[in-house]
Amino acid sequence: MDAKKVLFITQEINPYLKETEIATVSRQLPMGIQDCGCEIRTFMPKFGSINERRNQLHEVIRLSGMNLIIDDTDHPLIIKVASIQPVRMQVYFIDNDDYFLRKAGIADEDGTEFDDNDERSIFFVRGVMETIKKLRWIPDLIHCHGWFSALTALYIKRMYADDPSLCNAKVVYSMYNDAFKNPLSPSFADKLITDGATEEDVKVLREEASYEHLNQLIIDMADGIVQGCETMDPALKAYIEAKKTPFLPYHPVEELAPACYEFYQKLWGEA
Repeated sequence: MDAKKVLFITQEINPYLKETEIATVSRQLPMGIQDCGCEIRTFMPKFGSINERRNQLHEVIRLSGMNLIIDDTDHPLIIKVASIQPVRMQVYFIDNDDYFLRKAGIADEDGTEFDDNDERSIFFVRGVMETIKKLRWIPDLIHCHGWFSALTALYIKRMYADDPSLCNAKVVYSMYNDAFKNPLSPSFADKLITDGATEEDVKVLREEASYEHLNQLIIDMADGIVQGCETMDPALKAYIEAKKTPFLPYHPVEELAPACYEFYQKLWGEA
């Protein structure tokens, strides 16, 4: 029997960005799932604060060169790769000068969130999807970490619903305490519709493109939700329960891989 393939999409990984709960889990969990016998791939944005020389990033020419159109503007997609030593875990980076050259992640040094974070998230998720297709590596499950990767569930279930490389993948979303303070662009829903979402898909964003509403959209689309932090927004937890979305409660990082692997098996119908 072929090994299951698990794709990890995250907004941050240690050591490339500072050590946070998401960054730590995004490093440790893929290694643990690989130890469970799965093949893995991991993707993150190439934020401008990541030192390419120190971290030995290099461009993958055969995967780069595509343009993604967002809001009627072409944006070149650049793919880079590096390895985390000594575990030899390969990490792919989605890069673009328009969105990721700035020396910050989701907010600037003063904590002010970038006005184009909606487009940056769209570009990141679409970039991962297109790169996976080029790799001809068909995932059985996609596990997303942090809101910046959350749109994956919508794209898999709607925009890539007929793509044989991606349409059968289960999508799991780990929810952390990473809320953005200000709503995303008022045109966020329109950009998603241009990409192939339906008005029904994005109706919750029409009211306000808030963190809570984005997560509600993803809960509607995901095959499973993982509680990434010890505490969780009560309103979102209640929404998960109301929707009866399969849910994995919080586990500390040292216990997370076996718990997630068992959760994956249930979604695959193997447990």
